[in-house]
Amino acid sequence: MSKIMDSIRARAAKLNRHIVLPEGCDPRTIYAAEKICNMKMARITVLGDVEEIKAMCPDADLSGFDIINPKTSDRLPTYAKLLYELRKNKGMTEEQAMITATDPLYFGTLMLKNDDADGMVAGAVNSTGAVLRPALQIIKTAPGIGSASSCFIIALPEENPASKLYGEDGVLVYGDCGVIPNPTEDQLVDIARSTAKTARDVCGFPEQRVAMLSFSTKGSAKDPLVDKTLNALAKIKEKYPDMLVDGELQGDAALVPRVAASKVKCDSPVAGKANVLIFPDLNAGNIAYKLTQYLAGAEAIGPLIQGLAKPVNDLSRGCNVEDIISVVAVVVLNTLD
Repeated sequence: MSKIMDSIRARAAKLNRHIVLPEGCDPRTIYAAEKICNMKMARITVLGDVEEIKAMCPDADLSGFDIINPKTSDRLPTYAKLLYELRKNKGMTEEQAMITATDPLYFGTLMLKNDDADGMVAGAVNSTGAVLRPALQIIKTAPGIGSASSCFIIALPEENPASKLYGEDGVLVYGDCGVIPNPTEDQLVDIARSTAKTARDVCGFPEQRVAMLSFSTKGSAKDPLVDKTLNALAKIKEKYPDMLVDGELQGDAALVPRVAASKVKCDSPVAGKANVLIFPDLNAGNIAYKLTQYLAGAEAIGPLIQGLAKPVNDLSRGCNVEDIISVVAVVVLNTLD
């Protein structure tokens, strides 16, 4: 495990947050819940049938966490009513709300909405769309943020000389690499703000230096794509005047002091020392993180969902127990204001 993930888990353990894991039908969830409670990293509620869980995982110690069956829970009427009030204008009936609220993903999301839990992690057996749909319908985005997005924490291996040169001790945060294909100017503003917050809260970066990336540096090329990045930058500076942000910057001008000195002819708090990289679209972000992961041997932690009013995060369906524990730790830290 990387040093950054060790740090994330250690800081999460200090917060005593309550996380719901709705996929109690999967043994990985159960063993992750057991380990998280033994580590005292978070308080856990698993959604599922306790007898089915005992039969599925006979050697697991279930005493450290709560198990709730959404279909028989005394909270179901409250959550169904809450769901109905939230969705009746979309045509949902009270009967439909009662049925929908028994779905573990909806039940878990309603726990968050009702302030009965602080965060949720799912996706071991459900698709990304299935995990995010109730979150976007019920939790919605954080105040001031119009769009949820994603980022990856990129940790360069210590044996790679680049880890001593770039980012925050070889750690950078890339956004958006997994959610918004072709962001508008306003969505780029949201991505920049949310990714800087993730860098602060999850990675612990004391200073978030945000580079708005492009194929142009400070007017070296003219194109509507460059204009979009520049317009987004202007909006960021107006909306978040204290953010350390600059653009438009090519990747080398954002990361390499020597190149920044040559290409950027003005004082910049970011050029040559960026630790948060904001890509102009999903093509660039997704390609960049995968190239960094495989060519540089970097650990790519994510995608981390950001910008929601309460944290919900997706898992890969190929995840293992340790992956679930790590994502829970990230979600715990994403509860910070």
